[in-house]
Amino acid sequence: MAILQYMRFLLLLFFFFYTSTTIGQTLGGNAIFNFVNQPNSAQLAALGGINISTISNDVGLTFHNPSLLRKKMHQQISTSFNSFFAGTSNYSLSAANHFNKIDATAAIGVNYFNYGKNMQTDAIGNTLGSFIANDYVVQTSLAKQYKNSWFLGATLKYINSNYATYKSNGIAVDVGLSYLDTTSFLQFSFLVKNIGSQLKKYNTLSNKEELPFDVQIGITKKLAKAPIQFSLTAHQLQNANILYNDTLYNASEGNEDYKKKSFTIEKIFAHLVLATQIFIGNKVELTTGYNFLRRHDLNAFNTANNLNGFTFGFGMLLHKFHFRYATGFYQQNMYNQISINLSWADTLAK
Repeated sequence: MAILQYMRFLLLLFFFFYTSTTIGQTLGGNAIFNFVNQPNSAQLAALGGINISTISNDVGLTFHNPSLLRKKMHQQISTSFNSFFAGTSNYSLSAANHFNKIDATAAIGVNYFNYGKNMQTDAIGNTLGSFIANDYVVQTSLAKQYKNSWFLGATLKYINSNYATYKSNGIAVDVGLSYLDTTSFLQFSFLVKNIGSQLKKYNTLSNKEELPFDVQIGITKKLAKAPIQFSLTAHQLQNANILYNDTLYNASEGNEDYKKKSFTIEKIFAHLVLATQIFIGNKVELTTGYNFLRRHDLNAFNTANNLNGFTFGFGMLLHKFHFRYATGFYQQNMYNQISINLSWADTLAK
């Protein structure tokens, strides 16, 4: 009965945000600093890239939802490396500490993207030299438990972007709420991301641009009699339609199906990310995810890949050392993300 009640609540929240539009916010592709939504850990990447409710003792997951911070993550650190395409690399770090005086858990984190050395030219193609391009976000989080099952967390982050002479920065806040039922192995989370503003503009003559605001809800259920847990995450709930339809591209490729197709169901499913985890004993973790929006965006006409949208990963969970690996498909390319979690307070045991 408790599961049905939470599912009803989840559906009510979904349709509330689905039928409403947040004024002044933009779709992900039209906002700046979209790199802040990239998964900072291998487990999150393997879960489909978006997950705010997974039941796990991985401090890396708290980077995108501060209400997942727990006392048992005291003195845990998570580092991650992701090898993207075309020489792009991503490094991240998260660390947590519990403070007994205020009975709250704090965390710090950084996610850095290096796009390598690029050639700088003028408008007619003359080489002027080279430049280094990078993005990063630095943040601090605080979470506190309320009674036995509720957790409230908030994150303050500074965002910086540097592309040669074009530089910009901003500030944002995430606020999350989680409910954990340890008897039924159920966790529900609600998150509002990237509430903030651009501080320094790329171009002093232009107007300030919008941050990638996002409203998310998620639910995770771990089976009591089987080593499996399932997650359902809904994102971009403040926007009813998050699908991008490039009519000019479709017309140029001779794709007339998009004019006849009804996108009602597809619009709903584009908000969803599904994930499953299987635990083999206490040492091995297998993860797979499916991101509907990513599959839609990558399956451009005549360039579809049947594995677009799928992600996979595994973990080796030792006493004070956790190793995780994740990969996913982007057309014919795959990325490789590795995370290592360490603990100085014997808090990694599940």
